[in-house]
Amino acid sequence: MEKLELDIYDFDKTIVPFESGSKFLLYCACHYPWVILYLPVVLAAGLFLVLNIISLKTFKHLFFYFVKFIPCQKAVKGFWDKYECEVNNWFVSRKRKCVVISASPDFLLEEISKRLKFDYLICTRYDKNIKIIGENCRDEEKVRRFKEEIENKNNTFVVDVYSDSLKYDKPIFSLANGKCYNVVDKELIPFDYIEKYGE
Repeated sequence: MEKLELDIYDFDKTIVPFESGSKFLLYCACHYPWVILYLPVVLAAGLFLVLNIISLKTFKHLFFYFVKFIPCQKAVKGFWDKYECEVNNWFVSRKRKCVVISASPDFLLEEISKRLKFDYLICTRYDKNIKIIGENCRDEEKVRRFKEEIENKNNTFVVDVYSDSLKYDKPIFSLANGKCYNVVDKELIPFDYIEKYGE
């Protein structure tokens, strides 16, 4: 069986130069003014997260709960109508099939996935009550989901891996058989995995 060559990409601050969840919240606060009333809840949840009073999963549930009070599909479409132009050109001109793996929510990324024609999208899944299904898609969970949803079903060969986070995306960088790229201010900085992490 012929190998399926893939590149893996993080999304936030990698394919786009911003954190999409936070930017979406601000976009909605501007277009649906009642969302502004929810901002104190987000700030309180952020404080509780820093103080280890709540888990990251609980924080993300509280952070995105405002979505229940807006026309979500319309808002997501409007958001990407405005910000799709900020997608990095080097991603648009990619040569190989791509797997985008992100901790951002499915309801926010599925629209841009269709527009940019991601070959595969793996992200944090939410139910209708804006609670995370399974685990938040970050750290080792990214690798687990990749193996479960793609590698175990195909004869895959990961070539290059792209991410802005050297700290949190070490697990997906370890999958690269080609180059690792750290994305800094839209620029691609190649590095050697063993030299960087000492493994």
